Amino acid sequence: MPVNLGETPILRKPVAPPPPMLPPRDLVFEVEQFLYREARLLDDERYQEWLGLMTEDVHYWMPGIQSRHRRDKKPRLDPRRMAFFDDDLLNMRRRVTRFLDPTAWAEDPPTRSCHIISNIEVELTDAPGQYRVYSAFVNCRGRGEAEEYWLSGRRNDVLRRVEDGGLRLASREIVITQTVLLAKNLNVFL
Repeated sequence: MPVNLGETPILRKPVAPPPPMLPPRDLVFEVEQFLYREARLLDDERYQEWLGLMTEDVHYWMPGIQSRHRRDKKPRLDPRRMAFFDDDLLNMRRRVTRFLDPTAWAEDPPTRSCHIISNIEVELTDAPGQYRVYSAFVNCRGRGEAEEYWLSGRRNDVLRRVEDGGLRLASREIVITQTVLLAKNLNVFL
């Protein structure tokens, strides 16, 4: 609880977060490799294989970000507001089909993309075979001769183990650091 000394409140006592249930190292390695492989598939435009990493009920969500004061108590991320992505598997397949269509002028010549994934944390959940995964990303896209756009942010994923023993992405929440996208388009998955 803050103590008010003039205008700036000072915390009385720091509070340590509860210790997480640490997952086995083999699981952490498997999740890291999953995320790195996913980034490579996206960078190589291997979208059909990338879509194969999704569950049938995947939810892929990137809300629009509003810059608001701390005293504004509305939820920071609100599913009722605008989103850049709010997709299920069918909508993601439609986006990929559009990216690859020869008449997609925004992708001819194709965007050159590099995904950098970092700060990966894996948490066990109450659901067997389902894991919460946090990560940070930077995406650099180059277009034409001189266009270059950067996106950075954090992801909150749920990965689920499927029948064949592999992992699949069941949901992704993407929170970018930018409130205004400076790129001319958003022809990228994050």
